[in-house]
Amino acid sequence: MSASETRTGQQADRYAVVGNPVAHSKSPYIHTQFAAQTGERVEYDRLLAPLDGFVEHVQAFRAAGGRGLNVTVPFKLEAHALAHKLSPRAAAAGAVNTLRFDEDGIYGDNTDGFGLVRDIEVNLGVSLEGARVLLLGAGGAARGVVLPMLERRPREITIVNRTAPKAHALLAQFEGAAGEFGCLLNGGGPHAIYLDPVDAKPYDVIVNATAGSLDAALPECDERAFGAGTLAYDMMYGAQPTVFMRHAQALGARAADGLGMLVEQAAESFFVWRGVRPEGAPVLAALREQLAAQAA
Repeated sequence: MSASETRTGQQADRYAVVGNPVAHSKSPYIHTQFAAQTGERVEYDRLLAPLDGFVEHVQAFRAAGGRGLNVTVPFKLEAHALAHKLSPRAAAAGAVNTLRFDEDGIYGDNTDGFGLVRDIEVNLGVSLEGARVLLLGAGGAARGVVLPMLERRPREITIVNRTAPKAHALLAQFEGAAGEFGCLLNGGGPHAIYLDPVDAKPYDVIVNATAGSLDAALPECDERAFGAGTLAYDMMYGAQPTVFMRHAQALGARAADGLGMLVEQAAESFFVWRGVRPEGAPVLAALREQLAAQAA
């Protein structure tokens, strides 16, 4: 029996994660666990595409019978351009991390923001409804999570970026949606955090959407934004707490990394492909154990 056949002899549907680099990706493990959990006939691999050959590799995978792809760096913008149809959240993000190959074309979605929201609300137990949220960064990672957060109806989202014009551009993109969901949206440069100077109140949730933790760099942020009731969430993750997490904990906040976001965005991708929603919690727990073993 080949690797692409199930025990019943039926051919499994092929999926993969495409990126460059891609050898480090945990997606094959995650989706293999989801397939076992749900009983779906899925085979999942890694696909390394050359930097100048993304479209050709995707088309070859599709032509060989592939059903869908997860897309990681640096190809999310190219995936957005390749899709024939976009979900509203992919259109808002301007990037695609999930491709589904249908009979009538290529469907592009972005599940990153959904994964963030679900991790915060379900796994970490923090409701975004009515919350004051501070979003650090205004790049692609931030753009992908604004709409899913707005849909949870927070009271306020403040976007802070090293360069104020980029933050204002992000505000302009989502001001219509913010009004629809009754959310105050504001932002600016690194110190443009709208805390009342007389009664400075920490935020309920702070999300670090910068890539600073990759280089152990701390994003510029007013320390008054952190408090005992604050969840400080870093989209990055590793075997050890990130510098942002350690900084937040030193200021009395609760800190979390982005491993749960990784698992939950994958679960949403699985749902986009299969119409079945797997449970992320047991897979997240297994990955936590693996990271703990690495850190030991």
